[in-house]
Amino acid sequence: MPAPPPVFGVTGWKNSGKTTLTERLIGELTARGYRVASLKHAHHTLDIDTPGTDS
Repeated sequence: MPAPPPVFGVTGWKNSGKTTLTERLIGELTARGYRVASLKHAHHTLDIDTPGTDS
């Protein structure tokens, strides 16, 4: 049976660089041939079309 894929999370305060870090990690990992998926977890009500945010 194959090993389960590695899973990790990125957390931090607002405007601390989470999205920038995640984008760079995804770019680097895909450049190295890894298959990557990302999920966003929101613990509060989320308006998908909020201007000026990546949420």
